[in-house]
Amino acid sequence: MEGNWPRIAVLGAGAVGCYFGGMLARAGAPVTLIGRPLHVEAIARHGLFIDGLQFQQHIQVAASTEISNAGDAEVVLFCVKTLNTEEASRSLAPHLAPNATVISLQNGVDNVERIRSASNIDAFAAVVYVAAAMTAPGRVKHSGRGDLILGDLLGRAREDEPRRRQLERLASLFERAGVPCRVSNNVRGELWLKMIINCAYNAISALGRAPYHRAGGNRWTRELMIKVTEEALEVARAAGVRLPDVDMVETVLKISESMANATSSTAQDLTRGKPTEIDSLNGYLVRRGAELGVPTPVNQTLHALVKLLEESV
Repeated sequence: MEGNWPRIAVLGAGAVGCYFGGMLARAGAPVTLIGRPLHVEAIARHGLFIDGLQFQQHIQVAASTEISNAGDAEVVLFCVKTLNTEEASRSLAPHLAPNATVISLQNGVDNVERIRSASNIDAFAAVVYVAAAMTAPGRVKHSGRGDLILGDLLGRAREDEPRRRQLERLASLFERAGVPCRVSNNVRGELWLKMIINCAYNAISALGRAPYHRAGGNRWTRELMIKVTEEALEVARAAGVRLPDVDMVETVLKISESMANATSSTAQDLTRGKPTEIDSLNGYLVRRGAELGVPTPVNQTLHALVKLLEESV
């Protein structure tokens, strides 16, 4: 380790990867961002620029287009889009150091299983709460929150003390970098909570071209968000998911305050003409609902409308 920091690679240097990788690099961690040529070239020339809530700063950080540069990393932040999960994990596997730790910082609830199935990589799960967007090559705008919840999706950390300590060490790394982070014994429930929030906001933000505060403040879309949440809760119950002990509707609606100026990743993807992650959000709820005999007409409608827009961009 350099200066008591592990070597860190960020696979997927988009908004989430650049924000958390940038925060770690700013604190002194040796970080390599692995991403697309346009961003990598800009970061190599000028550094990564974070336009944050508390600071605006160019951060010197290594960047590469080659996944082989993750080979010496002790920690890999797996930040690719959900639709690229299997391909990226298979590409990473031959280069991954034997004792490296992989953390999935992705939307959706099944990426850890998909990573393991595709490449036999045993990743930890992270629940990500951040409002961030790439505004130009090598530039990330941070407009809300920026915290993580870590956990072992299989629950082994409860009985396996070394694994529990490993999670706690990872959480402390993020805390040292100014990223609030905690370890949960119920990370599956936390992932579902985050997915339900995404299902309530992402499609509506994209379809309505609205930041979260407008979506939550509009009486019609607010009611729609409540219905999305109620359907999701029915699917979660049928799937046997133990959700966090919170008022789910209230928790969902409060996001319009804590991440008021955020626009969803779905909206950002559509604006850039890229495929969205809607199949892992509302689409996932629709599929699971169909498997479990739970109707999800509101989520199905939002999913279908985003898919229609995807064909238009």
